[in-house]
Amino acid sequence: MAHDEIVDHYSALARTALAGQRITDGGFGPACYDDTAALPDGAVLASLGCGNPVAVADLRAGETVLDLGSGGGIDVLLSARRVGPHGTVFGLDASPAMVDLARRNAEQAGTSNVRFLHGTIEAIPLPGHAVDVVISNCVINLSDDKAAVLAEAFRVLRPGGRFGVSDVVTAQVLDEQARQRAEQRIGCVAGSLTVQEYRDLLAAAGFIAVTITLTADHGDGVHSAIVQAVKPAIGPGLEIRPMREGDAEQVLAIYQAGLDTGQASFETTAPSWDAFTASRLPHLRYVAVDVDSGEVLGWVAAAAVSARPVYAGVVEHSIYVHPGCQAHGIGRALLSAFIAAAEDAGVWTIQSGVFGENTASLSLHQALGFRVVGTRERVGRHHGVWRDVMLIERRSAVIGA
Repeated sequence: MAHDEIVDHYSALARTALAGQRITDGGFGPACYDDTAALPDGAVLASLGCGNPVAVADLRAGETVLDLGSGGGIDVLLSARRVGPHGTVFGLDASPAMVDLARRNAEQAGTSNVRFLHGTIEAIPLPGHAVDVVISNCVINLSDDKAAVLAEAFRVLRPGGRFGVSDVVTAQVLDEQARQRAEQRIGCVAGSLTVQEYRDLLAAAGFIAVTITLTADHGDGVHSAIVQAVKPAIGPGLEIRPMREGDAEQVLAIYQAGLDTGQASFETTAPSWDAFTASRLPHLRYVAVDVDSGEVLGWVAAAAVSARPVYAGVVEHSIYVHPGCQAHGIGRALLSAFIAAAEDAGVWTIQSGVFGENTASLSLHQALGFRVVGTRERVGRHHGVWRDVMLIERRSAVIGA
């Protein structure tokens, strides 16, 4: 269904619930919950989800939560219990009738730490860095622009924030007959992503530590699933996100500043952006930025070590931090995010070469699990001086273990 059709459909369901009748629309409704006894009947009657994201979101007292596609408000009300009086839960829905229903349910429940917003999940009406957790229950699959939804979820999350949703996924691309059969049985299937497509979109948005756990098999390769991910953590006022074309000038300036120290590389001049891009993988590129100014303060990127399939999970990385920001934990945050993203991408070994004199880089890498595997003595001349290079690597304890 198109966006307007979806809104009209769920608005009609909301009006049914406002009239005191239970609504059904595929999914599993309140059967997914075990703690609805104290909720208003209207919230339970309007439950249309395929899981219980509140149970897997690890909500903590005082947190701010956003429910994408909050419907009659059942997940918002349950979340409000978890975060307590010092926390806040936002519910966002594109149907005005559903927002009205949810507000009525919250009033009947006597819940004061909730806010219901009218808007779309592709353009969330909240500022960046506004919430600690994003949840959703069988709604993202309905969007016709899931990349926008996930990018918006990433934007509104604070660094270190969590994404935990229930959704419908497919194990592989379904043919039309299989999709129609599944749609008739449980609904919510028409726009479902495959597991790999979901992973790829989360990574493209900037999420790391992605897990997709299949919870129920509905036949024809269709599953309910718990989808979890994290926005990379970094200090206040900063953000780690995927590198963009618009970052080129600042990335190369930081690269050149690092080369000018004489301790970063045998290279003496930063490459052109085209050369930089051609020599590195299109994914596994991140920048740390100042949120207010947009200034790039550091970057990390990876290159393949070989085109041979046996080395598909081995990459060589580079990490550079603005010379004025090297004692602020930016390098550690960038490298931590890169390691997690690399493991999400199936990388089992990250390697690099470091001059022995670059003690700060060696200390950083060793603190995050890299080891020195050897020294290439007098491997090359740098400004007329023969230099040794220490080979470092980090072997994943998760991938290929």
